[in-house]
Amino acid sequence: MDNKIIAIVGATGLVGQTVLQVLEEKNLTDFKYELLASKRSQGKKIRFMNKEYEVEELNQNTFDKKIDYAIFVAGSEISKEYARLAVQKGTIVIDNSSYFRMDEDVPLVVPEVNPEDIKKHRGIIANPNCSTIQAVVALKPLDDKYKIKRIVYSTYQAVSGAGSKGIKDLENTLKGLKNEKFPYPIANNCIPQIDSFTANGYTKEEMKMINETRKILNNPQMKITATTVRVPILNSHSESINVEFKKDFEIEELKTLLSNSPSIVLQDDISKEVYPLAVATTGKDEVYVGRIRRDDSIESGINMWVVADNIRKGAASNAVQILELLINKM
Repeated sequence: MDNKIIAIVGATGLVGQTVLQVLEEKNLTDFKYELLASKRSQGKKIRFMNKEYEVEELNQNTFDKKIDYAIFVAGSEISKEYARLAVQKGTIVIDNSSYFRMDEDVPLVVPEVNPEDIKKHRGIIANPNCSTIQAVVALKPLDDKYKIKRIVYSTYQAVSGAGSKGIKDLENTLKGLKNEKFPYPIANNCIPQIDSFTANGYTKEEMKMINETRKILNNPQMKITATTVRVPILNSHSESINVEFKKDFEIEELKTLLSNSPSIVLQDDISKEVYPLAVATTGKDEVYVGRIRRDDSIESGINMWVVADNIRKGAASNAVQILELLINKM
């Protein structure tokens, strides 16, 4: 393999640091790396792959040199300004921001769910929203077998989903200091607003979950509603998902299906009070599913509890999985 060059745009941020960690864990050593960030971080030293890297400033000339792949984890404004520029210079971009996700020409990919969509890329592959990723990993095998009719999402999302500023807000408000990131103090609180509100009364986060799920599962008419809530948890998102099917099911067969599906860990033994917990999933790449039971209020449906590390599977690990698919030319 020739030494292809991989750039991490936003290498000093919370997700960027986790991308570097995942790359090390996967031992992707046959590559050269460029660590990029804003001018503020230029010159910062980062230990990575048993070497010391100096962070370079991202600018208009960055992609004049050969860069084969770039993972963008620096937010929508940076992606808006630089992603297409990178593509014009011959770089394939994996973008973690929301900027390109709903573009018709940009595949929105979760490798366990729709890896074949990568082949449609025209230079950019979008990484879905963190809360969407873990949900569709659990929903895909169920949709394949029982055909989903309707989904009701209720999410309980950790402060790390808002980056280092979200973590700082939890730490500060626990000390009685003023909130800066969230609209209200997050300590001892649940805030039923993630991102800004849209004209239909839903937040942008709720609409992301609805629209991204439809795109990833290739069902633009799928009936979905969502309520997303920020909770005073450091890391890992938890989701209560109510699913209505077009076909009937046997509950034990459904559980077996999930337990045999890629990247899913079934934790569902109520006799021993076993179910997924945020603390236990932090640092893991799998999606944990439990509390599976029939919804007796409808003809064919279930409730389930889905938990995953939003910084790893919800962002960094999913992006690196996409990179691996590109490298292996699936």
